[in-house]
Amino acid sequence: MIDPLDIVIAEDDFIQRSYLTQVLKHLGYNVLPAEDGKGALDLLKSSKAQILITDLQMPEMNGIELTRAVREAELGHYVHIIMLTGGSHKKASEDALEAGVDDFMTKGDDPTRLKARIRVASRLARHAWDQAEQHRILKEANDRIQKDMKAAADAQRQLLPDIRRSMQGISIASVFEPSAVVSGDMFGCLSLTENKLGVYAVDVSGHGIHASLLSVAIGHLITPEFFTNTAFDASGAPDPAALVANLNTRFSAADNDDYFTMFCAVIDTDTGHMEYCQAGYPSPTYVASDGTARLVGEGGFPVGMFDHFTYDNDAMTFDEGDLLVLCSDAATEAETPQGEPFGKDRLNTLVGENHLTDICKIPEIIAEQLHTWREGHALEDDLTVLALRRKQTQ
Repeated sequence: MIDPLDIVIAEDDFIQRSYLTQVLKHLGYNVLPAEDGKGALDLLKSSKAQILITDLQMPEMNGIELTRAVREAELGHYVHIIMLTGGSHKKASEDALEAGVDDFMTKGDDPTRLKARIRVASRLARHAWDQAEQHRILKEANDRIQKDMKAAADAQRQLLPDIRRSMQGISIASVFEPSAVVSGDMFGCLSLTENKLGVYAVDVSGHGIHASLLSVAIGHLITPEFFTNTAFDASGAPDPAALVANLNTRFSAADNDDYFTMFCAVIDTDTGHMEYCQAGYPSPTYVASDGTARLVGEGGFPVGMFDHFTYDNDAMTFDEGDLLVLCSDAATEAETPQGEPFGKDRLNTLVGENHLTDICKIPEIIAEQLHTWREGHALEDDLTVLALRRKQTQ
């Protein structure tokens, strides 16, 4: 059963106020009468009334002033305002419409016309109330979703290493900035043996919850044990391409369109020899101790598209004092408001110019430069920056 609507009447004439009250009560409404505009405004603020019938001419606060006050008040719902006039008041009607009046009635009109106007106003008020209620329900649902998303993001960030430390003679630092609440990025540096360090970075296609779930699944899967068991051949030689191929077989078998790019490497921390496999992930920047910067790798093919695809290893020497920086494609694809991308060359130059900077600051410098390039606008993709520097021995 629908509850009757509350209607506020603002009328200084006792007889007219009593007449309107009786007619509306007979129609089944809850009537809240007031003898002036101030009293009517107080009733509107203290009730959930959605209809106001107000006289034009009243002492202290007339109908137009009352209308303006209602429109300026934060009532949480719309109030349908009907103004009563004593005859032809063209100028007053124009002012009333400008103030926010919805309808007009002339005092002394046939009660049938009054009833018809009220029924129309009731339908509009109920419609507005229903919309407001739907909006409230949707907002509560959205607030719950956002709360859950934030909790999921917090859980995901706990899986991502906040690396600012040294592992086996290599200093490591990172920055991670999701474009949304949750992210499709995952990365890690894992101690595999006394002189072998495993490094990987993953960027799942797409954004949002789906990409986040896949990245979390990958992060759970790539443990030091998994890395050791899959990234070395039978003779014990590093084979990161085998790890990538293992993931490709696993995720290609799924009946969906999921795929991700990846960079995977095994670094011999005694000699600096690095075996790596690039599977569509942006080429890292390698900076020699003299400041010479170059890109590592030639691209490769993403993981999870075709189960028959094969991956190859490449090798390089990670010399003492040199720097290796991995960035997700959010870095090179970051655009100015005018649409100009940051690009590989600009990123390469930026890393080279800061190669002697404290390793912990390099990822932050890159992130700050990208925000400057975007003129303060948020990045459109998840950003991961992972910097590694091989220490010089005495």
